[in-house]
Amino acid sequence: MVKKNMVKKLLLLVAMMTFPTLSQAQLPFIVVASTTSTEQSGLFKFLLPVFEKLAGMQVRVVALGTGQALDLARRGDADVAFVHDTELELKFVADGHAVGRREVMFNDFILIGPQSDPAHIAGGKDIVEGLKRVASSKSAFVSRGDRSGTHAAELRLWGISGIDPHSGKGSWYRETGSGMGPALNTASAMNAYILADRGTWISFRNRGDSVILIEGDKRLFNQYGVMLVNPARHPHVKVELGNRFINWLVSPEGQKTIAGYSIDGQQLFFANAAPGR
Repeated sequence: MVKKNMVKKLLLLVAMMTFPTLSQAQLPFIVVASTTSTEQSGLFKFLLPVFEKLAGMQVRVVALGTGQALDLARRGDADVAFVHDTELELKFVADGHAVGRREVMFNDFILIGPQSDPAHIAGGKDIVEGLKRVASSKSAFVSRGDRSGTHAAELRLWGISGIDPHSGKGSWYRETGSGMGPALNTASAMNAYILADRGTWISFRNRGDSVILIEGDKRLFNQYGVMLVNPARHPHVKVELGNRFINWLVSPEGQKTIAGYSIDGQQLFFANAAPGR
C-alpha cells in the first residue's frame, strides 16, 4: 500500500512538472517571429514579463535571423514579426504579407576584432575603409551567413566597398550560418573580425581578446520594426492579441520599458516609435 501511494505521488509530480497549470494553459498567446539579437541580448527576458503581466497573455518567441523570421511569418506560422532589416520589412508589407509596419527602437552595428588588429583599423570611423583593410590584409573575418538583418547589413557594406567577400570564402572569410551569439563565439575563438549588433555585444561574455574597433559611422545605424502578419492571407492570425502587443511596444509605457533595459549601466536599445503612426 505504501509502495502504491509512493508511485501515485511520483506520477503526480511528473505530471505537474510536464504539463502547465490550468491557468497557464488557458492564457491566450501569440507567436512572434523575431531576430536572434532581441533574444540573445536579453531584451525579451526583460521586456516580455512586464507586458504579459499587464496584458494577461503570453508571447512565444521564435528567434531566427530576420530573413528566416520573415519566411516563418510569410507561411503564416507567426502572428507578429519583430525584425531589423528596413528594406526587407517594407517589401514584406508591399507584397501583402503584413499589415503596416511600426518602428520600435534602434541601436547600431559595430565592427569587432582582436586587440592585435592585423588589419590596423582600430579607432576608425569609416566602416567601408575598415572592411577594405580587412580584405586587403586577408585577416580572418566571420560572417553570420544566415540571412539575418546583421548579415544583410554586412553584405550591403561589402557592396559599398566594392569587394566580393565570397572570393575569400574558405580562407579568410568564414560563414557560420548561426545566430549572433554563436558567431561571436567563433570570432572570439579565431581572433577574427565580425560585424555585430551592439545589444548582443554588450550582453556577450566570452569576449576573449575581441574589442570594438570601428563604431560611429552613420551607415551602422540599426533600426527595428514590428508588423502584424496579414490576416487576409492567414485567417488564423490573432489580430486582436497581435495588435495588443504591437500597440504596447510603441506606447509610452512600452517605449519606456525598452529604454530601461541596460547591462552594466549601458543602454542596449533606444526607443524611437513615432506617435500616432
